[in-house]
Amino acid sequence: MEDLGEIVGEFLMESHENLDQIDRDLVSLEQEPGSRDLISRIFRAIHTIKGTSGFLAFSRLEKLAHAGESLLSRLRDGVQPVSPETITVLLLCIDGVRSILASIEENGSEAEVDIESVIVKIQAQMNAPSDGAAAAAPAPAPAVEAEAPVSVEQESAEIARPAPEPVADQRQPLGQILVDAGAAQASDVSSALQQQIEGDERKLGTILLEEGKTQPAAISEALQSQTPKRSIADSAIRVDVDLLDTLMNMVGELVLARNQLVRGVMETGDSGLVRSAQRLGMITSELQEGIMKTRMQPIEHIWSKLPRVIRDLSNSMGKQVALVMEGKETELDRSLLEAVKDPLTHLVRNAVDHGIEEPERRIASGKGPEGTLTLRAYHEGGHVAVEVADDGAGLNVERIAQKAVENGLLRPEQIPNMDRRDIMAMVFQPGFSTATKVTNVSGRGVGMDVVKTNIENIGGAVSVDSTPGEGTVWRLTIPLTLAIIQALTVDCGDQRYVVPQVAVLELVFIDGNTTKVEYASGAPVYRLRGKLLPLVRLDRALGLEVGGDQGVYIMVLQADGRRFGLVVDRVLNTEEVVVKALNTRFKDIGLYAGATILGDGKVGLILDVSSLARRSHLAVDSERENVTEKRGQQAAGTERLLVTAVGERRVAIPLDTVTRLEEFPRDRIEHAGSREVVQYRGQILPLVRLSHLLGAYGEELEGDTVSVVVYSEGGKSVALVVDRIVDIAENSTTARRDAEEDGLVGTAVIQQRVTELLDVRRAILAADPNFYSDSMDEMMVEV
Repeated sequence: MEDLGEIVGEFLMESHENLDQIDRDLVSLEQEPGSRDLISRIFRAIHTIKGTSGFLAFSRLEKLAHAGESLLSRLRDGVQPVSPETITVLLLCIDGVRSILASIEENGSEAEVDIESVIVKIQAQMNAPSDGAAAAAPAPAPAVEAEAPVSVEQESAEIARPAPEPVADQRQPLGQILVDAGAAQASDVSSALQQQIEGDERKLGTILLEEGKTQPAAISEALQSQTPKRSIADSAIRVDVDLLDTLMNMVGELVLARNQLVRGVMETGDSGLVRSAQRLGMITSELQEGIMKTRMQPIEHIWSKLPRVIRDLSNSMGKQVALVMEGKETELDRSLLEAVKDPLTHLVRNAVDHGIEEPERRIASGKGPEGTLTLRAYHEGGHVAVEVADDGAGLNVERIAQKAVENGLLRPEQIPNMDRRDIMAMVFQPGFSTATKVTNVSGRGVGMDVVKTNIENIGGAVSVDSTPGEGTVWRLTIPLTLAIIQALTVDCGDQRYVVPQVAVLELVFIDGNTTKVEYASGAPVYRLRGKLLPLVRLDRALGLEVGGDQGVYIMVLQADGRRFGLVVDRVLNTEEVVVKALNTRFKDIGLYAGATILGDGKVGLILDVSSLARRSHLAVDSERENVTEKRGQQAAGTERLLVTAVGERRVAIPLDTVTRLEEFPRDRIEHAGSREVVQYRGQILPLVRLSHLLGAYGEELEGDTVSVVVYSEGGKSVALVVDRIVDIAENSTTARRDAEEDGLVGTAVIQQRVTELLDVRRAILAADPNFYSDSMDEMMVEV
C-alpha cells in the first residue's frame, strides 16, 4: 500500500482531465445531438473513471459513474434521443463526480457526498417517455413535465461542485487564523492592527512576536495555511516529449554559448562583466538542471516488469531464481531507458536460461537449490553502469573458443595468446550460440549481437566477465548522451581532450625531483602514499609522440573498480560540457565516450576512462620489452631493483624479473598437496613464501591481503610472497659481495642499508620445480 498515494494522485489528475473534456463534449453534444463520435468519446471517458474507481475501492464514485454510463449507453445505442434535459442530467452527474473527487483529494475518502438524488434523476431521465408518448399523455402530465426541468436545475445547483469562494475568503487574514487557532487573543490582534493604522510599518506577525503575544511556530503555521492549496488537477501538466527534447538541445547550445562568453569576459578582465558572466553561468546551470530533471526517470520503471519475466521463465524451465535489485533509484534519461529496455530483458532471460543451473545441478556442486539473479545500477566515470549478475555455472571458455573456431571467427593458433575476456566476447558475434538445442528462449544465436548493436547505437558498450562455477556478470555501460557534465580539459601534445570529473580522484604534478615517474619491468608507475600506482601515458595510448616524464600531470582515475594514473601534458580547467554522441567510426576506436564544443569553439573528444584503462593494460605487456631495452641502454652500469621486506631482512629482486605486483586476499590462498596456490587470471598460480625459503621466520603480519611479486615466462607464472614492498632503487656493482646462503646470490649496500639479493631462479624452482622444463606445467591449468 506504500504507493497508494501516488496511484490515487495520478487517478485524480487523469479524472480531472477527463471531466474537463466531458464538459466540453456535452456542451457540443447539445448543439449536435446526432454526433455518434461525441457520445462514444464521452462514454469512454466516464467508463474509464468508473473502472479505475472500482479498482481503488471508491464504491460511491463507481456507483455514480455507472449510473451516468448507463444513460450514455442508451444514447449511444439510439434507444433514447439526446435532449437538453438529458444533457442537464449528465452535467449534474459530472458535477457529482467532481464533488467526490474533491472530497477524496481533501480527506482521502468519499465522505458523505450526496449521490442518491443524482442517481434518481438519472434513472428518471432513462425512464422518461419519448416525445410521442408525451403528446398522448393526460392533461396533468404536461404540468409534471413542466416542473421536471425546474427540479433538475434546482437539484443541479444543490449537488453541483461548490462555486469558488471569493479571493478574500480563500486568503484569510493572518490575525483571524491566529485567533481561530487559539494562538493569539482577539484583543492583541486588534491592538496590532491599530498600530498599523497609526503608521507602524511592521507586519502584523512581527508586531505580535516582538510584543510576546504569540509564538514563531504559530506564525509559521498560519502563513502556510493562509496560502491557498494547489489542487492535484493544477499541480501537473502533460508535455510532449519532443518539446522537452527541443528544450534540452537549446539548453545545451546555451551552455556552449555561456562557456564561450565566460572565457571571453575573463580575458577582458572587466570586473563588472565578470560578475555578470558569473551570474549568467549560475542561472544557466540552474536552468539546465531543471530541464534535465524533467527527462530523468528511475531505472525502476523498466525493472518493474522483470520479476514477472523471471517468474514465468524459471517456472517453465523448472528452476528456482531469486531476484535482487540494487540501485533501482538510479535515474536515466527517458530516451535511454527506452533503448535499454529490450537489451536488458534479453540479458535477464539469457541469465535464467544459460546461467543459473537446475536445482539438482546446484546441489551437486555445493550450492543452494535457489539461484540469485542480481540487477545492479550505479554511476561510474560519467556513465551509468547496469549489471546483470547470476551465481550460476559461468561461461565455458573452452567451449566458446571451440565454437568460434568452428564458425571461422578465430584460428586455433590464436586461442593460446588471447585473454579470457576476449574469448568470452565472442558470444556477441552474430549467429554465435553454444546451446545444444534450440528453444523458444534461446539457441538461434540472434540475441547477444542485437544487445550489443542496440547499446552501441546509443553510444554505449556491453561486456561480460565470468568465473567458472561462480557466475557471470553482464555489464552495460550507458553514456550520458543527452547530459551536461562537469569535466576537466587537458592537453596532450597539441590536442585537447576532456575527462569526466566524476572519474578523477586527484591530480599530481611531476616535477622530476620531489615527485617522479618510476619503472617496474619497463612499465611506468608512481608511488602514491606508499603504494605503486600503474600509469597510462595518454600520448602513447593515442599513438602520439611520447613525451618526457618531467613537468607533466598525473590524473588519478577510477574505472572498473581499479585505480590508475593517466599522464597528460597539462590540466587546463573545469567546465560544464554538453555530451554529444559519436558516429560509428569513432565508436569503433573504443577510446572516446563522446564529443563536445569547448569554450574556445573547438571540438574536444571526451575520453572513455574505462576503455582507456582496459586497452592500455593490454598494451603494457607488448611494449614492456622495448621500453626495458631502451632504459637499459640509458642506465648502463646500473641495475634497477625492487626492494622488499621479508621479516626483518631487506631482499632485492631485479626489476627485469618482475612482471606484476599484486595483492591477494588471504582467504583466496588454497593448498594443492603441500604447496600453496591461488586462482589468478583463469590459472592456478603456485606461491612460495620468501620467508620460508630464506629461513626468515617471524610473526605473520596482520591484514586481509598478502603482497606478491609475479614472474611470468613462456605462458607460465609463479608468485613470490613478501611481507611488503619497500622501494624501487638503482644499484651499482661496486659495494657488493657474494653470499653462500641458499636462495641468495649476494648482498649489496642499497640506500645505505645492507640488502640481500634474491636468487630468483632458485625461488622460482622452489615454487614450481617444473617451471623451466619443456613439458607442460601441471600446476598451470585452465579452470
